[in-house]
Amino acid sequence: MSIIVSLAQMNIALGQEDKNLAKAQEMIAEAAQRGSDVVVLPELWSSGYDLENAASYAAPVDEGIFAQTAAWAAEYKIHIIGSCLSAGGRNQSSNTAVCFGPQGNLMGAYSKVHLYRLMDEDRFLTPGKNSTLVDLPWGKAGLAICYDLRFPELMRKYALEGATMVFLPAEWPRPRLAHWRTLLRARAIENQMFVIACNRVGISGEDHFPGHSAVIDPWGKAVVEGGEDETLLTAELDLEEVSKFRNFIPIFDDRRPDIY
Repeated sequence: MSIIVSLAQMNIALGQEDKNLAKAQEMIAEAAQRGSDVVVLPELWSSGYDLENAASYAAPVDEGIFAQTAAWAAEYKIHIIGSCLSAGGRNQSSNTAVCFGPQGNLMGAYSKVHLYRLMDEDRFLTPGKNSTLVDLPWGKAGLAICYDLRFPELMRKYALEGATMVFLPAEWPRPRLAHWRTLLRARAIENQMFVIACNRVGISGEDHFPGHSAVIDPWGKAVVEGGEDETLLTAELDLEEVSKFRNFIPIFDDRRPDIY
């Protein structure tokens, strides 16, 4: 069984929703034209890290920017995954990744559980409380966001629950590009699954974002990896590779949870 995925490696304009929406729609339309089953947008793709004004962007996951994303999913008959600011109770905002199906249906929502202090998420956002596994037509998929990549426990939880892939929207800065590339491979290898990660490009304030969006296979090889320019990457994934590698090196059978 195979799946075609596209990564919309955008340059996000800080606080300029109209500009970001126009770019996202253009890339979603191109992904659909290429025959992609899923298109992944970066972290906070509609606003960027304008967290001081989070409340002005945040909406419930069935309204605002989320409703627009759902409408695009239905219009272009494609699954769309990406994170935006969501609104909760008592004026709380969260960094929430959603997956909308090709009928515009919400298939899953995940609010980032690990808040990134270096970009003030802990000051302005409320952390999520749960992991999220989505039942896609091609198998189970975990949702994670950027900084979550540094926490192998979350990815292992998804793998143990049957995930064959994890989708990860991100705004990962240039100074830690080597970490990004290494950790994507580590999470894929240690869990023998596909890691599908979309990072942004461009400059926002003092932060420079280097792209290098990638799909890493269960053997740790890049199926596709971008450079540092705005681009739409597309790859076809053979999901049979997951069971192939899990049978070849049966790490899940050989685990010793009684010890650790």
